Amino acid sequence: MDFEPTLQPATLVRRYKRFLADVVLDDGSELTVHCPNTGAMTGCAEPGWRVWLSRSDSKTRKYPHTWELVETDNGIACVHSARANKVVAEAIADARVPALAGYEKLQTEVKYGAGSRADLWLSSGDRHCVVEVKSVTLCRDAGAGVFPDAVSTRATKHLQELQAVVESGQRAVIFYCVFHEGIKTVSAATDIDPVYAATLQAAMTAGVEAMAWSCRVSAQGISLHEPLPVLPPKPDDAMLAS
Repeated sequence: MDFEPTLQPATLVRRYKRFLADVVLDDGSELTVHCPNTGAMTGCAEPGWRVWLSRSDSKTRKYPHTWELVETDNGIACVHSARANKVVAEAIADARVPALAGYEKLQTEVKYGAGSRADLWLSSGDRHCVVEVKSVTLCRDAGAGVFPDAVSTRATKHLQELQAVVESGQRAVIFYCVFHEGIKTVSAATDIDPVYAATLQAAMTAGVEAMAWSCRVSAQGISLHEPLPVLPPKPDDAMLAS
């Protein structure tokens, strides 16, 4: 996925009200920008850090600029979580994800389950695979990436519906798109959302596939790079949610 035009650099002043951030451009002017991330953004929103912005020409937007990237102490991260769907879809369409190759059709936002929409729906005839994409940016010691960075009943519901897909005889994948260059492994954030961790363990036991891929992130664009280990929740951790 390319950024057109290339992103504009700035310095973060603060993030607030979840969807807003104040920045200072390199020419010294101050700007309020849209923050497209509903999570806690732990480790990705420190005042004084270098950030990169995109700009929309839409006349209806109150804040034309969108916060896209941040340079953390452990590498560049993309905070625009919705970008993950496009990055993963492009890689699958280009046959760069071997485990998800061989399907004839790729669709997005297909309704399934109890009112959910599949981020990606891969199909060949009556055979299909539901792919739920999650952006991972919370980086802990030794490159340990965890998801979610805040309690997410929605993410838990997605896992339950993926499990139902598998139990119906079809294929389902939870795909962790790692948007932080410092992350080397991915696991559930048991201390943040033990219910999600327990649900992930149950889903994986039932046959839901968990995949994680790192990304190359820059002001020019983002692309999937290589697979990373997904560490399953420990049985003791899952008991916290029982």
